[in-house]
Amino acid sequence: MDPFATLGMPRSFDVNIAAVEKTYRELSRALHPDRYLGASASERRAALAKAVEVNEAWRIVREPIRRAEALLALAGVAVGEGREPKADPEFLMQMLEQREALSEAKRARDLDAVRRMADTMGACSRDVERALSEGFARGDLASLAGKVGELRFYRRFLDEVSAIEDELAA
Repeated sequence: MDPFATLGMPRSFDVNIAAVEKTYRELSRALHPDRYLGASASERRAALAKAVEVNEAWRIVREPIRRAEALLALAGVAVGEGREPKADPEFLMQMLEQREALSEAKRARDLDAVRRMADTMGACSRDVERALSEGFARGDLASLAGKVGELRFYRRFLDEVSAIEDELAA
């Protein structure tokens, strides 16, 4: 499936999420089962299948990691969890150090330190997204699979930070 074609948009990493969401909502309304109550069984099944495809396309396009993976897959580059090239050892060491610092801040119940790490990792995540955007714009696909892996590390870290913030704020 080409999620970009499903949503009627060009294949691009840079998307206007608000515009894509508007298209998604319009398609969802047009494909809603209530609109097909009087239709034949085959028309209802076709509309339902298309609605499922539209929902999946929206889930892919709205998430930077999944959007990048889709673009790479459509270009014939194997991607996905565990399929990216091996991460740079220095990057992995930095991530390990950050995770240890996060664990320490959690144990110390230091919400300010957790939030500072969130700010730092959020900036790193945005930098990688910019690098992906520039790489896709240049057509430099070979180097982008590793960037997708980096972004995945940052997003997991930020998810963990969010859970810790919720826990410490309670």
